[in-house]
Amino acid sequence: MYLFLQRTKSGAEGAAMTIRFDDIGNRLKAFRLASGLSADEIAARLDISRTALYRFEKGEVAKIETLEKLSDLLEVSVPTLLGVGVEYISSAVAFFERLRQIEESAEHIVVLAGPVSYLLASDAFGETLEEVLAESIPAGTVDHDRAQATVRELIPILRQRKESWRTRKPGILNLISGAEIDRFLRNGLVGRLDLPDDVLAERRARARAEAQHLIGLMEQEPIGVQIGIVPGALPHNSFQIFRQADRKILTLSPFRLGEQPNVHGGIAMITSAPEALELHERTVEDMWRRAHKGRDAANFMSDLIGKLPG
Repeated sequence: MYLFLQRTKSGAEGAAMTIRFDDIGNRLKAFRLASGLSADEIAARLDISRTALYRFEKGEVAKIETLEKLSDLLEVSVPTLLGVGVEYISSAVAFFERLRQIEESAEHIVVLAGPVSYLLASDAFGETLEEVLAESIPAGTVDHDRAQATVRELIPILRQRKESWRTRKPGILNLISGAEIDRFLRNGLVGRLDLPDDVLAERRARARAEAQHLIGLMEQEPIGVQIGIVPGALPHNSFQIFRQADRKILTLSPFRLGEQPNVHGGIAMITSAPEALELHERTVEDMWRRAHKGRDAANFMSDLIGKLPG
């Protein structure tokens, strides 16, 4: 279901904006999950039934007064819930839930997300990830218990993403920084560097195993999977471009899984603004042109592994 609003600018004709109620429901669910509140708690505070709340999350139209109460309770603006302009997200749980929702109908995905893209990562990477993310949270962090709970809430969302991708198999183009993969191999699959020596050695072995997994993908070149290793450093913030049947969506995020992980702080953004999409698509074209691909990329990765000490 769609709602068309008229946006007016001084000296220019109004431009129609489309608000999709299914997207509002998806955002509502993402921010609810991030709030730590149960559906029953939210429904009670709004004086509505849990069934009504779930209907809103399925895309049923909610009164603006209800949306205003929800925005206050979930600490998110009404424009963000409506998807007017840029969607700002300060929670890793909400962000990765939104990725899961967007990926469910994506036909093609472009990923720039550190040395390891979760969708293409090995099962062993997923098995280690919760431990890595948990150890990445500094011991003196305010509300440390809540931060650890965030990690536990993330894992099932990530697993659902991987299962959906394996089932649907949308095309994926994964760009990797050569500098970041080199650092990943040297530091290992760790959340911090002050781990015991035996743990660091074991995590470096896991990083090498992940690199070997990527080498296998680059050599096999499965249908729909493209991987490019771009020499040098790339932007630290990750971004992804999703192509759906009727639109494109850009996400930009400080949240990272794997090398130098971060699920604790930062502001992610989601937008379909044409200018933002065009600029990022140009960036992708430039990086892909410069990237090592196929067997050349596999050889580049093998050379990095060969230069590791020990």
